[in-house]
Amino acid sequence: MKVAFLGTGLMGQPMAQRLLEQGVELIAYNRTPEKLEPLKAAGAEIVEHPHQAISAAEYVVLMLTNTAAIYTVLLSDMSSRSVKGKQVIQMGTITPTESREIRDAVVSAGGDYIEAPVLGSRPEAKDGKLIVMVGAQKDQYKRSLELLKHFGPEPILVGSVGSAAAVKLALNQLIASLTSAFGLSLGFIQRQGIKPDIFMQILRESAVYAPTFDKKLQRMVDGNYANPNFPVKHLVKDTDYFIEEAKEAGLNVSSIQGVREILEMTMKMAMKNEDYSSLFEAIKVGEYGES
Repeated sequence: MKVAFLGTGLMGQPMAQRLLEQGVELIAYNRTPEKLEPLKAAGAEIVEHPHQAISAAEYVVLMLTNTAAIYTVLLSDMSSRSVKGKQVIQMGTITPTESREIRDAVVSAGGDYIEAPVLGSRPEAKDGKLIVMVGAQKDQYKRSLELLKHFGPEPILVGSVGSAAAVKLALNQLIASLTSAFGLSLGFIQRQGIKPDIFMQILRESAVYAPTFDKKLQRMVDGNYANPNFPVKHLVKDTDYFIEEAKEAGLNVSSIQGVREILEMTMKMAMKNEDYSSLFEAIKVGEYGES
């Protein structure tokens, strides 16, 4: 199995590293070449142009920032001519509409396309314990299953292309909303002079508890948002994607739009590259900019 891995950023790097550790022959490309150094040291073949990786591989894994990057890297004139006969696996977070459009472009170029977005962060990527959601036909799913199992033990076939992208956005909407809701409650009890330990003791015994609350608690209490597994700027992008698609589906998006405003304020507070739990700082500032 020979895999071209295009996009070795925050999540892509540990995912590509995982393939190397599992004995997969890897050809890597990134628009920022210095990000490839750890993979080169681990034995990956490094190329200067994406079409070089695509031409040499059986599978093409995409872990790119957004749709514009996918079109630039995968579907430029030179690259699109290399797609013929390749299995393209799109693993980043994009909208269902965009995923179907990219599928059509890949198929027109003579390639095959599935989507396989993941839930989890860098630790899960390193350990091969991501939740992998697949949008594909059954035969495509079976053809790619051996590769996908390197990223997560039980890749889930959700439905056709677009369906896995939709589930991923729905989950990321929950990430934004749950973190914001927890931050508001935490800020409220702190202002009332109640210790977070007592609040958490009660919360953990309740039906409204979610494990993510404990994962983000210490960051919020300490105000330490460095070394993120998922930065604010990426959650903003995914939230915008969700709002766009949910509006198209005729849903009331007022609640997530409120969260989006908090995320925007967090960005303005120069924390776009910090862990997304830093939205707590924007919550503490209050509606009128008063802490």
